Amino acid sequence: MKLVTIAGPPSSGKTAVTIKAIASLLQQGVRVGVVKFDSLSTQDQSLYEKQGIEVTTGLSGNLCPDHFFVSNVSDCLCWGIQKGFDLLVIESAGLCNRCAPHIQGVLAVCVIDNLSGVDTPKKIGPMLKMADVVVITKGDIVSQAEREVFSYRVRQVNSSAVIMSINGLTGQGGHELGKLLINAPVTADLEGKLLRFSMPAALCSYCLGQRKIGSDFQMGNVKKMEFS
Repeated sequence: MKLVTIAGPPSSGKTAVTIKAIASLLQQGVRVGVVKFDSLSTQDQSLYEKQGIEVTTGLSGNLCPDHFFVSNVSDCLCWGIQKGFDLLVIESAGLCNRCAPHIQGVLAVCVIDNLSGVDTPKKIGPMLKMADVVVITKGDIVSQAEREVFSYRVRQVNSSAVIMSINGLTGQGGHELGKLLINAPVTADLEGKLLRFSMPAALCSYCLGQRKIGSDFQMGNVKKMEFS
């Protein structure tokens, strides 16, 4: 089975883009499943189901969504294999620009939108810098000049990725993304596979439920600012 990870900042259009790409594959008879990761709640499962796409959802609750993702991604692959999918798409929660959900040997897609600002690409960590494909959305809302500047800024951050624009509403560009997804390498097993970048560091006392503020209550992985 082929596996793809899709990441990106909140509200960048990850789900809309994924649905448009999968729609073209379903027309070709490709069996596609989706695993949607999120934090507290999500309405995206119903969006997939309305399009006839089989989907399951994982909510991290009070855990870091990316740590939750990595703890469950191998089981997700097993679920996809049991279901007999040709392609499994895993969409991460996208709650932190420091997220690092991409896996070595697994096609990695990052979705980012033009409205986030021209300086945004340099503020985003490994989910953009280490992606194989970068999808830029909401280009219909900005000018041609703004689109070109934004694409250039993305290229400065990730010079090796395939960069493409997709309209999540009309689906323009979705077919091209679908072709990239179905050409992803086969993934038979994730046991022992490596992340492309390390996850955000943990644990500190606040990770474990501490609510009191102050140095006396801070333990573990604590990073302090320096003031001049």
